[in-house]
Amino acid sequence: SLSMAPETTGESVDGGLSSIASNFGINLGGANNDAIYPMLYPDLLSSNEFIVSLMDIQVATEDSSVVADYYTYLTKHQKKNWLTYPFVKMGNYLKNLLSTDKLSGPSNGKKLNPFMLSKYDYGIVEKVKINIDCSVDKKTDVISLSVKDQDRVICALLADSIRVRLQNFITDYRTSKARIDVDYYKHLVDSTRKEYDDAVEAFSNFSDRNMGAVLQKTISKRQKLEYEVQFKQNAYTAMCTQLEAMKAKLQEKTPVFTTLVSPTVPIKAAGPKRMIFVAGMLILSTIITVFFILRKEH
Repeated sequence: SLSMAPETTGESVDGGLSSIASNFGINLGGANNDAIYPMLYPDLLSSNEFIVSLMDIQVATEDSSVVADYYTYLTKHQKKNWLTYPFVKMGNYLKNLLSTDKLSGPSNGKKLNPFMLSKYDYGIVEKVKINIDCSVDKKTDVISLSVKDQDRVICALLADSIRVRLQNFITDYRTSKARIDVDYYKHLVDSTRKEYDDAVEAFSNFSDRNMGAVLQKTISKRQKLEYEVQFKQNAYTAMCTQLEAMKAKLQEKTPVFTTLVSPTVPIKAAGPKRMIFVAGMLILSTIITVFFILRKEH
């Protein structure tokens, strides 16, 4: 498990009203008007696209006996429950007889398509969704993320990978417009620089060819070219200034996530609960023993 806090950008237009409302678990939002705000992060993590993006993560078990991508680990290296395995095996066999669906995924050289999953891959994706839990505190916007897996090292690796990919997704989303603006102004800077260089070259060539000229027409032409150089220089300088401003805006738009609790390799297993298992076996053995005693007395 881990927890992190996203940076809040922009001034809220409602003053302290948002702060008061947050005490009652109500989020009025701020002035940034993001389409994807922290309360929607759980929905993002439960989407097929995000889950499928985790399948290519390289994982390794604690004893290093398995080193593979996450999809291969889920499909070929999971420990089976010996109590339910015969029933699951029989159920899968019957499903395969009635279905023409085939296995697809990185294990046979194909990438999962979140738009069209096979039944087998859909089951894998749903299993991963169950093992990932994400919640957001309405008052503080603190994101809590917990991951379950059979291997404790893979569990910690997966939790950290999900944290990084969530941060990258939100960063790309919030900076997409600013990055487009930066690329656009880079193009304008290159274009105005070329126009400025062409204007300087034209002015220099004309001046060299007409040194010492006294005709008013020639003088006017040279002044016109000189004004053209000045104009192109001003345009180039303005575009450079705009480019630097867009770079600063891009940096401002880049969100910062503070990791409050880092993922660590768990010491104790989340399940099955040993005390519950022992209590269940005691109750079962008691019932069986009482049954046989009463049966014998009867």
